[in-house]
Amino acid sequence: MPRTRSQPPPLTKTLETAYRRLGLEGRSVLLAVSGGADSTALLVGTARLARTLRLRVEVATLDHGLRPESQAEVRAVARLAAEQGLPCHVRELHLRPGPALEARAREARYAMLEALRRERGLEAVATAHTASDQAETLLMRLARGSSLRGAGGIQASRAGLVRPLLEHTRGDVLAFLEAEGVAFWTDPMNADPSFFRTRIRQDALPALSRAAGYGVEARLAAFARHAAEDDALLSRMADEAWQRLLLKDGALDATGVRALEAPLRRRVLARLLDEAGVPAEDATLSRALFAVEHGGTASLGRRLVLRASSGRVRCVGPTPARITAVLHLEGGGARGALEGTGWGFCVEPAPPPSGVWSLALAKGTRWPLTVRTRQPGDRVRTPAGQRKLQDLLVDFRVPAEVRGAWPVVVDAGGEVLWLPGLWAPAPPGSPSGLSLWATPPGPSIQRTPPLCSGSSKESGDGRGPLNS
Repeated sequence: MPRTRSQPPPLTKTLETAYRRLGLEGRSVLLAVSGGADSTALLVGTARLARTLRLRVEVATLDHGLRPESQAEVRAVARLAAEQGLPCHVRELHLRPGPALEARAREARYAMLEALRRERGLEAVATAHTASDQAETLLMRLARGSSLRGAGGIQASRAGLVRPLLEHTRGDVLAFLEAEGVAFWTDPMNADPSFFRTRIRQDALPALSRAAGYGVEARLAAFARHAAEDDALLSRMADEAWQRLLLKDGALDATGVRALEAPLRRRVLARLLDEAGVPAEDATLSRALFAVEHGGTASLGRRLVLRASSGRVRCVGPTPARITAVLHLEGGGARGALEGTGWGFCVEPAPPPSGVWSLALAKGTRWPLTVRTRQPGDRVRTPAGQRKLQDLLVDFRVPAEVRGAWPVVVDAGGEVLWLPGLWAPAPPGSPSGLSLWATPPGPSIQRTPPLCSGSSKESGDGRGPLNS
């Protein structure tokens, strides 16, 4: 069985390597020091390296205001920083005991450190998280059912923040401080069993090490590091898949989503949920995955539904009320909008501008034309015979939530002449010289011009992208 080494590697040497790897050589850093063992080692070790690395180093210590001895602790940090020749900044957070104390303290702490970093013009804040913290975080997240992303644990760096001690265990830190003869404070809250992390530190990790026959902290931390690397790769691949599968209306191509490997499919759907403002919790994501696999729907809460039909995967709100508005067009020059749909129409003698659909009208057109939404019993005359309008919309993969707002153009006899952007009859044998223009809502194939702008640029024969 592997044995825990009796002496740690030289902490300052690996700390120097970490600073170089993090790109801080010749730059500047703000050390977050609480006075505990880990942050004290960070302060002393970094001070030893400052000249070698040409590193501008300053220290920040924060008084959370939760314990009577906290003022003595920040004074001790300030003295130690002065002994090492480093400027020290003391700030008070004025936290109050109560629910979610850990989370509130962490948020306030990072906000204060970032503000101080900016104020002092420093490159990064350095915190003293160790491999032991990483192992504790990993076990906590696995116990809560975390995904690979959560298993990545504490990251070595992010914008404005570095953690150069992340490869050292707490045992390494204590051995370094003993060798240096440096004292440190112990926060009694770190022994409070009401905190999940304390129970992991005092009970779970020692039990796991006893079962393995050796200290497992460094190995758990290594696993978290590898998980973070794997997650970064999968996240990049998921971003590429997202860009490839995203449709113009914000939905995703359903066939493409189903073809993704499971890790990418989960990430892509989690992003779709996030864009809709829905937390991608495990239960919600499982329902979404099932809906995509079976071409169905999944409830997302907040009156939202994920739909995987009509070739699209999208998040939609409640079904809109049926649109009953009607627009009548009496002849050349007539114009108007179909209320509630965003579509605009006009009858013109010229070709339409870019981004506007058009239908060439026959000499025998029965006026007035009526623009409305679909009604029960609507049928379309095709070369193969009449078909239900509803079936045509399904064939064209028009999303169910959009079908009720799609405009239908009928003549005075009630015959369906046109579904703008979807279907049009064959060009008339005896054209009248007039065309019916339809301007869709929002962006079209190109930038949509104002309704009936009079441009002479031709846009097509009335058939839309779903019918081309």
